Amino acid sequence: MRIPSAPTRRAVIAGGLAAALLAVASSARADPGPARIHAGSLVLIGGALKEDNTRVYGEIIERAGGPAARIGVITAASVPESQDPHADDPERCSNSACNGAHYADVFKRHGAADAQWIPLDVDHVANADSDAVVAQVESMTGFFFGGGDQYRYVTTLLRGDAHRDSKVLAAIRAKLARGAVVAGSSAGAQIASGPDMVTGGESYEGLRDGSAPGYFDDPTRLGYLPEGGFGFLRSGLVDTHTGAYGREGRALRLASDTGHDRVYALEENTALVVDRPGSPREHLSVLGPNGVAVLDLRDARARDSADGWSLRRARYSHLTDGDRYDPRTWRVRVAPGKHVLAPTATTAVPPNTDVFHSAANPDGTPYSFRTTARALASTRGQDSAIATTFETGPQFTVTLTKGRGFAAFTGDGATAGTLVALQVDIAPGR
Repeated sequence: MRIPSAPTRRAVIAGGLAAALLAVASSARADPGPARIHAGSLVLIGGALKEDNTRVYGEIIERAGGPAARIGVITAASVPESQDPHADDPERCSNSACNGAHYADVFKRHGAADAQWIPLDVDHVANADSDAVVAQVESMTGFFFGGGDQYRYVTTLLRGDAHRDSKVLAAIRAKLARGAVVAGSSAGAQIASGPDMVTGGESYEGLRDGSAPGYFDDPTRLGYLPEGGFGFLRSGLVDTHTGAYGREGRALRLASDTGHDRVYALEENTALVVDRPGSPREHLSVLGPNGVAVLDLRDARARDSADGWSLRRARYSHLTDGDRYDPRTWRVRVAPGKHVLAPTATTAVPPNTDVFHSAANPDGTPYSFRTTARALASTRGQDSAIATTFETGPQFTVTLTKGRGFAAFTGDGATAGTLVALQVDIAPGR
């Protein structure tokens, strides 16, 4: 059985989703409705969650009750069996049913008392209002949403242009409010978003052309859903696979276009853990080998000109394992054991001609933006570094600056890890 962590970067999702989304998307932002205060928690993974990631799986299970945990697995973002040509081959299948069975097995191997697939997908939309499926949900102590295409979750679990909860989603939301854990990876993390949930796109095309409401057959076009996802996490936009796919650029453009001042940019195989989401006591922490970027646009200023789009004075913080974040105060609390980095490198930061890891560059390197940011933090006597997009016409220049409030921290005494408030400026060239 194959379990893709997310659709390929150039894949066009089948099944008529693009037409459906364009029918309901609107250029005006939807009313997000009243804030919901939750006693539970979220564990949101940036995609590519490895089966042997005992810390993340263990965190989900522990929050669901430890040895008594019962995990409901929802894989409605996957294609249904009817659209999978390998549905009858357990070694090659990649559909909602076999992916659900796979995740249920993984959770059991990591110590959950029980894990069950919740039978929901685009072929079984009616199940989201089934009393029997609601009863199955009620018997669970935690939930995991798998990857795929987040809009399939919209069509399966939400109803109408107003995005009313189906019975199953209402039950999950009530469980979260009473203390349950809701986890998700890739599309399963994206769907936790509030208004203006991203639906696709690449960084360069987003910077060049801007964003638009909708779901597009062109996977490079930056689209978003004004009505958003499930709204479990509303203190910032959410993006996934950020460093691996170079999505920092698209995240900054989408936030600027839609009036958001914060993005949680999740990296692969790493979790953003959110306690009491939606409450004044909401706080976040990072768990895993990569990290979570927090993009701060409070002081940012965007401008369109004949040369193209530009952005000034955005801030980039990169949180790593054990770091905590308070969205109310915007404060990063660095994990114990990490210390302020004393830069020792004396050579200039290496040139970076593909800052957003373009899908068009066969020789590109994942985590390109983060690599340059860390190199700058580690270099003595250099206060800024310049990187460019792989594409030209225009070619965008990204300037990273150690401005006021910048700090870097290290866990090993030598290499940069956590970064706080690195200034980011983006400008078009020729």
